[in-house]
Amino acid sequence: MSEPTFAAPGAPASTAAPEAIVIGAGPGGLAAAAALRQRGLRPLVLERGEQLGTSWRNHYDRLRLHTTRRMSALPGLPIPRAYGRWVRRDDVVRYLERYAEHHDLDVATGIEVTRVERTDTGWELPATGGRVLNSPVVVVATGNSHTPYIPDWPGRDTFSGDLLHASAYRNAGPYAGRDVLVVGIGNTGAEIAVDLVEGGAARVRLAVRTPPHIMRRTTAGWPAQASAVLVRRLPTAVVDRVAPLIERISVPDLSAYGIPRPRTGLYARVLDGAIPVQDVGLVAAVRSRRVEPVAAVERLDEDQVRLTDGTVIRPDVIIAATGYRRGLEALVGHLGVLDERGRPVVRGARTSPAAPGLYFTGFTNPISGMFREMAIDARKIARAAARRR
Repeated sequence: MSEPTFAAPGAPASTAAPEAIVIGAGPGGLAAAAALRQRGLRPLVLERGEQLGTSWRNHYDRLRLHTTRRMSALPGLPIPRAYGRWVRRDDVVRYLERYAEHHDLDVATGIEVTRVERTDTGWELPATGGRVLNSPVVVVATGNSHTPYIPDWPGRDTFSGDLLHASAYRNAGPYAGRDVLVVGIGNTGAEIAVDLVEGGAARVRLAVRTPPHIMRRTTAGWPAQASAVLVRRLPTAVVDRVAPLIERISVPDLSAYGIPRPRTGLYARVLDGAIPVQDVGLVAAVRSRRVEPVAAVERLDEDQVRLTDGTVIRPDVIIAATGYRRGLEALVGHLGVLDERGRPVVRGARTSPAAPGLYFTGFTNPISGMFREMAIDARKIARAAARRR
């Protein structure tokens, strides 16, 4: 088995002209590159970070996959059994490194593509270092977590405490003994709130704008992901009628603690981009009142935070688990391939009629698991690209 080629910043990994360029060396990009190689194409993977899997390397310490090891493997290489059922962040990174080596992928790090331009023969990609790369096939795999987003709350610049995005949070150590407000009750916000409590924060409040669907990660050994795979092709209305029954049986009602049952359907929310919160300690922390749900943030004023219910609190720290922007507008916005929310209009094996040979992967939050869907997308993209060649 040969070693993967990791180029110095500003240089492609191979002197041979690539038959496909993949932008992003996370799980989606590596999966697509491996599938393309299996179809006989020469892909080149470009990564703006100095190492592959940059996004995963920068996540908080306690993060694990919320999908099972067996159902999260990328094409052509199982995740080692020794990593356990719920794979830790560091083991995900090790797996991605091993994956690139196993498939002998060309990965050029330290190169950021600034724009994708159409040419008569395919695609032209201006990149850092003054380079211009060309390929008949381009796969955009930069993912949903491209650019951290903090809302422009009125008075944000006046806040005298610490304000950081969740992407800058690693562990609870720096916040021991402090009063912390976590904003956002997605999986990241919920898990950071629990981590803070367990790590010795003096007080942890969790700002909730829209009550989430909360599901147990596993019930009697049966993972929630397995159920999601079974129902993902059912009509939305059917899943939305069944899901509340499962939630009521498996998850206690937290209305008395400040998190009411959601009124919108679970699957309808997923299709809109909001996946359920996997309970990895949040329910117990809320019921024991170690994590205090509060209303959404309305404005900041020096040391004060005014909430939408009129309450004023004075946290030492605000951690904004408020999501990311995809950052695709500058890259491909001029090609007419994005919708009004900046999401690719098509993904997987499909390409826009105005952009043949341009593929997207990793820009959804599927109920059945991101890694699993990226693996499926990779195979579809590779088949389509091979036919195009």
